[in-house]
Amino acid sequence: MEAPAWWVADVSRETLEKLQAYADLIRKWTPKINLVAKSTVGDLEVRHLWDSAQVYEPREDHWVDLGSGGGLPGVVVAILAQANGDDVKVTLVESDQRKCAFLRTCARELSLQINIVAGRIEEIPPLNAKTISARALAPLDELMGLAKPHLTNDGLCIFQKGAQWGIEIQAAQKNWRFSYEAMPSKTNSEAVVLKIKDITRV
Repeated sequence: MEAPAWWVADVSRETLEKLQAYADLIRKWTPKINLVAKSTVGDLEVRHLWDSAQVYEPREDHWVDLGSGGGLPGVVVAILAQANGDDVKVTLVESDQRKCAFLRTCARELSLQINIVAGRIEEIPPLNAKTISARALAPLDELMGLAKPHLTNDGLCIFQKGAQWGIEIQAAQKNWRFSYEAMPSKTNSEAVVLKIKDITRV
């Protein structure tokens, strides 16, 4: 595996090997539990791993990935955070027990210090996260309601959204006040990475 041209940070061979090992695990498990769409397996590295990697930034304290599924972007964040020496705890929240089993396998085989919470986001105790990520989980208005109870007052949400992101912003603004920054996706010209903070219900 090679880093794409847009990835400006140094990536060690060890980190690339760990990302490749993760990709191999996804390919191995997907026929059994459908971690990613089968149509995207052939382009897994770009469509999923590097797409997830673009949300990573050095953060401290507690990073929570909601609805982590197969660990996108949570496992990728954990790999990059470990390589960067970040002082951050990474927690993956997933309600599907089979996917939790996959995430535990990733933690073990990739030697990652990640905390896996098996449960529904709205039913677990507050996680007090400084950073919350989510990818392909829910419309933004619903995401706000899921994330808010688990976010510190000065916390940051990093949500990946597709072509309809502007419409989702407008819908969310009917029920929530928040500040946001929309960063163009590096892997999809129609998509963005939303950085959202100062969330309060209207």
